[in-house]
Amino acid sequence: MSTQRSTNIFDIYLKGVCVLERLYIRGQRRLNGEVSISGAKNAVVAIIPAAIMAEGVSVIENLPRIADVKSYVNTLTGIGAQCSFTDEQTMRIDATGINDYHADSDDVRKMRASYYLMGALLARFKKAVVALPGGCNFGSRPIDLHLSGLKALGARIKEDHTNGIISLEADRLIGTSIFLDTASVGATINIMLAATLAEGTTIIENAAKEPHIVDTANFLNMMGAKVKGAGTDVIRITGVEKLHSAQYMIIPDQIEAGTYMIAAAVCGGDVTVRNLIPKHMDSLTVKLKDAGCKIIEGDDYIRVVSDGNLKAINVKTMAYPGFPTDLQPQMAVLQCKANGTSTLIENVWENRFQYVNELRKLGCDITVDGRKAVILGVPVLIGTDVVATDLRAGAAMVIAGLCAMGETRIGNVRFIDRGYERIEYKLKNLGADIERVNEDAK
Repeated sequence: MSTQRSTNIFDIYLKGVCVLERLYIRGQRRLNGEVSISGAKNAVVAIIPAAIMAEGVSVIENLPRIADVKSYVNTLTGIGAQCSFTDEQTMRIDATGINDYHADSDDVRKMRASYYLMGALLARFKKAVVALPGGCNFGSRPIDLHLSGLKALGARIKEDHTNGIISLEADRLIGTSIFLDTASVGATINIMLAATLAEGTTIIENAAKEPHIVDTANFLNMMGAKVKGAGTDVIRITGVEKLHSAQYMIIPDQIEAGTYMIAAAVCGGDVTVRNLIPKHMDSLTVKLKDAGCKIIEGDDYIRVVSDGNLKAINVKTMAYPGFPTDLQPQMAVLQCKANGTSTLIENVWENRFQYVNELRKLGCDITVDGRKAVILGVPVLIGTDVVATDLRAGAAMVIAGLCAMGETRIGNVRFIDRGYERIEYKLKNLGADIERVNEDAK
């Protein structure tokens, strides 16, 4: 399949992603049936940059059809890679022809995870010029730990904040010991990418442990890297001279799975979420059981049975294996529908509650004090116009609309498309009344 045709696979679903698109939801319908989870967004946005560290053709399977992947396809094509698709979930990346270490296009600026291009390009070319990352904005998300880690490996760094560009250059990358002040997922992966082709051994202490870090390490090892300890707080990388291409299947998306599990709990019904890793969902399944849901686990599925009559629960977000911050907004909706008073404490990002005003429009009773929200359950939400303030907040608006009385119209759909593949189609198959409308075409 040609590159032009392959891009159209994404365009079929993403062709209308614009400010004027909205999701229309007629709520209060129970959800029943099965939903299959796509490949993990947080893994694929690290594995695609890793694939360009070796010449040759790598094959990425279980690829989610999301906007961030499309942005990466455009970015890689712009620096000389050839990207094509054998089917809608399998991408071939031929990195042989990459001859440019400049990744500063508008597509780069759309993504938060574009910062992984710093480590990948620096490893391959010993040079990288990368636009400052964009993506969702729910608080200060500095990349200081990324830069200090790459600097410790031997990179010289120039920051051009006027033009939003970071330039990195190294004569050699030399392995060293790096202690992260906080267990940053992005810094852990970025340092791991660069250290893979550094001389000697790099040790990352206080490393993050999230499943997508393990997935990225597994892909690197299939390419010939020597990474040990991913998934623990100490990762040891023994540098190699070169990597070779590889074929790899992305793990299921933990956050997408959790979103559908929470939707089933809030709306009531009987939903089986398939193609997931149940162990990754432990922190959520405990909370859903506490809220009164029946949870049935299999080897690669979780079934959520709920009558919609939920109990108040308290939640604190933490680094993995704790409750994930990326499910915090969705859980807030559950707490809004639970009987009694719940608390929600955010320990990762300082401004992740910016979506709260949107939920209040629907009738939610939420009081925020710093990183703590106190949520009083209400008997009914009333549909209205809301917007997605970021990716996961957008998912929360969808869940709220699904359980609200009347019609909810959600703007800023482009945020949702950054991390959820065909969300309206998957929900329709569960019985939801939801459609995507391009209001510019009305």
